[in-house]
Amino acid sequence: MKNDNRARREYIARRVAQELKDGDVVNLGIGIPTMVANFVPPEITVIFHSENGFVGIGPSPQVGEEDPDIINAGGQPVTILPGGAFFDSTVAFGIIRGGHLDIAVLGALEVDAQGNLANWAIPGRSGPGMGGAMDLVSGAKRVIVATEHTTKDGRPKIVERCSLPLTGGQIVDLIVSDLGVLEVTPAGLLLKELRPGVTIDELQAKTAAEIRDKP
Repeated sequence: MKNDNRARREYIARRVAQELKDGDVVNLGIGIPTMVANFVPPEITVIFHSENGFVGIGPSPQVGEEDPDIINAGGQPVTILPGGAFFDSTVAFGIIRGGHLDIAVLGALEVDAQGNLANWAIPGRSGPGMGGAMDLVSGAKRVIVATEHTTKDGRPKIVERCSLPLTGGQIVDLIVSDLGVLEVTPAGLLLKELRPGVTIDELQAKTAAEIRDKP
């Protein structure tokens, strides 16, 4: 089960990495999004930004080579590539709010057919709070959601309309899950790709919103 979970998460991260272009400035959210930096194609250069004060984040360090002073916004050890920079939160959020991010990759508690995203709170449960997510979804030129398709108890995360508190309204462009890739369009969710071995019937059965396979 552990290996299967890792394979599903790695599929998501690898597939998101395929969306990145040479020269993109990208912010990776907590969880699965942080794995994307490990799968950037070697022929392109992507500048990763973290709201706690870095640009130029590289892959995760090797075991035993972690620097406790170099961590991403989720508290995980990271590396800094040559040419990277450190700065305070004012500059970090100035980059976000100034529209300088090409892509923000975030996880989701729920995402819906209108492109609404809920990823910060479940009523009645304590949590870390909004963090920089609200700024990221409003400041980035493109928003990609990287998420497992269902919760641990099998409830669909991709729904017709979010029921949880929103992070942002109508801001999601693409959803990459462990079952496939969905584009958010004015007409709803459009299937772009199925993960190998997954059928459209399985995808639809685990999605609480209609999926179209043609524009």
